Order: sequence, then C-alpha cells, then structure tokens
Amino acid sequence: MTQEDARAYLNYLLTLHLRQEEAFGPLALAFVKENDLTQLAITPEEQFNLLMATATSFSAEPKRYTMKLELLQKSRQLLLQTRYDDPELGRDLEHLIKKTQSDLQRYNEAMKVSRSQSLDRQSLIVETDVPEYFLEIAQKRASAYYQEKYRLTKEAKTAQHFGGTAKKFEPENIAIHKEFPGACAPFINARTNAFHIVLPFDLKISRSPEDPLEAGIRIFYGKMGYSFPLRYEMGKLCSYHDGQVLDVDLHDPNLIFVSVSGIKDPEFTLQASQSDPSIHPELVYPMAVLEAIGSLGPFIQVSCKIKVWFDASMVSLLIQGAPDLAEYGLQGGAGLMTRTYASDKVESYVHNFSQPWQEGLSFNFINLHLQLSPGIDSAVVPFGTPIFSVYPVINRQNYRFVDRRTMD
Repeated sequence: MTQEDARAYLNYLLTLHLRQEEAFGPLALAFVKENDLTQLAITPEEQFNLLMATATSFSAEPKRYTMKLELLQKSRQLLLQTRYDDPELGRDLEHLIKKTQSDLQRYNEAMKVSRSQSLDRQSLIVETDVPEYFLEIAQKRASAYYQEKYRLTKEAKTAQHFGGTAKKFEPENIAIHKEFPGACAPFINARTNAFHIVLPFDLKISRSPEDPLEAGIRIFYGKMGYSFPLRYEMGKLCSYHDGQVLDVDLHDPNLIFVSVSGIKDPEFTLQASQSDPSIHPELVYPMAVLEAIGSLGPFIQVSCKIKVWFDASMVSLLIQGAPDLAEYGLQGGAGLMTRTYASDKVESYVHNFSQPWQEGLSFNFINLHLQLSPGIDSAVVPFGTPIFSVYPVINRQNYRFVDRRTMD
C-alpha cells in the first residue's frame, strides 16, 4: 500500500466510523494490525484517532478486552506525540485502561476452572489390532479434517471482535461476515475434543449393487426388527451362512450393499495376509474389516476390534456418529457404555479379567452403526473422514440436576 492509498483508505475508514457502519471495526483493525502507519505517513494525531475509534467499537464482551486493551495502550503511548497531549485526557485514558484491565482480570478469574484435587484423572485403555493407526494417525487425520473444513479466514476472525452497532442488510459485505460454524465454541468442541474413529480406506453403503469399491462387497437384508447376511452366487441371492438360495429380488428396497476400497492412507502400515499370500497387502485390512461387518436391523455394524477399558463407577462413554456424518448421506447410531455387558461366553470374561490392571474396570467395543439417510440411495465416506466420535461423560451416579430455586 502506498502512502497515497493509505491516506485514501484512512479517510474511507473515518467516513465509515462517522456513519456508524458495522464494517468500520473489522476493516480498521485489519488496517492497524497489517500496516506500519508511521511509514505510511499517517500522523500521530490520525493514528490516535483511528486507534481510539477502533477500541471503542469492540463488542462489549470480556473475551474481546485483550485486543481492546492493546489498542488503548498504543493510544496512550501515541498521546505524548500528539498535540492532544493533555494531563486530563491522559488521566481519562489511563482510567479507561485500568478499568479494562480490571474487567479483563475479573473475567479471567471467573472463567478459570480449577481441577478438583479429590478426583483422579481417568485412564481409558484402548486395545486394537492397529494401535499406531487408531490412537495416533487417525486422531491426526480427524484434527486436520476439521481444521481444514472449519478454519476461519483472517477476515472472519477479525469480524468476531465487533458488533453492537445498528446492522444493515449487507449480505455481500464480507468484512462483517462472522457467522460461521468455526466461530461457535460448542460446535468446534464437539469436533476437536473427542476421540474419533477414522478408517484408512473408503467405505460405501448403497441400496444397489452397482459400482462397488474394489476390496470387496457384503450384502445384507435389513429392516427394522430384522436383518440377515446374504451373498450373490450364480445370479441368485443366497444365505451367507449355508448358501441356501433365497427368493429375494436384487432390487428389494431392504437390501443393503456395503463395500470397501483398498488402503488409501499412506501412513497406514501394510501387512501381508497370513492365510492367503496372494492377497495384495493394500486389501488385507479392509477385507478383514469387511468380513467382520454385521447388521442390526437397518443399521450396518462396522467393527474395527477397538476395545476400551474404563472405570464405570466414574465415567461412561458416549459413542455416536460424527457430527458431520449427515453430509455424506448417512446417519449414525448412538450408544452409552456404562459397564461391561454380559453378552459373551463366561470363558471370555475370565480371560478378559486375567491381568492385574483390569481389576475394577469395565470394557466394551466401539462399533460403528450406520444407515443411509432417508431419500439417499448411496453414500461414500472417504478415508481420513471422522465417522464416529467417543465422548467420556461423568457416570450418572456422580451428578444430579438441581433446581436453581433451591440453592438460595
């Protein structure tokens, strides 16, 4: 920006301020932060006026006070270089700085959360066939996915600091655009403060057998209350268990076709098949997952053999479809793990509690329950996409909801 351009832009900003335009704050802050105003021949008086006008335009929200305080302090330093230098004005500005500092301090103290010393930090112990992937790489993939998808632009971040002026209908004015999902803390926390299940291959669920992914396909008959695994042989649908030919049309609306691709994640460690060396290593793990896929009514149950151990007396585990799953045409089931469920054989539980560290802990498996959204006939989830999320929550016996009126 040349000095001439800077002068013209400064006049434009001051005009916006006089008109009390909503765009003044974001544009002025960006101008101040991104340029050396002295080098652009903006006089100390003009800089002071611009800084004070910007500081007074911030939203009356404590979380904006850090930026507001920075501008006020810069204004205080500039005051000595201007013809406005006056003891009374200096005192007023100093009082405003101290008030802002006090407000910011009280806000920070109110927002400070101290961890209770009486509570032990809980360990959630994960068992899986590929721990390096699900515990490290998959979490990195999920973080990168959400950061790329919801990262705010520099302009959007600047716009967050301002508001309160009378708004006009200006949908095309990007300087005031700030209502993005990434600006909502609870929205982002649901995506970043969780343990995510991410697959290293593509997953497709469809109502028709056309164009399956290359690593293999499974077929299920599923409707509410009943499901059954099928296979396709010699132009007929048969029982997956005994090969019995069934009178089911290939276009039956209750049929569900599930297929997977080969490994797409370059950081996934490929392994050769122990039973069939002719299988390409990129297909070994996807085929193993596909073989273990089951059904629960209209839901497809994807099992990655991820077992979690936890202290059920302290925490429960909420498992649900990732928040963005609907964008891929799928719905995810939700479940709450509160303890170990006695759904296996006695011998399995004896084996599962044979180690000293297992004493007092519950365990269960994280399975992904997916179904096509209404009106959707085919859905593909690309590799590296968060599919399910796990949220530790306090055990129901460790909290209660209390009527505010009883607290006085």
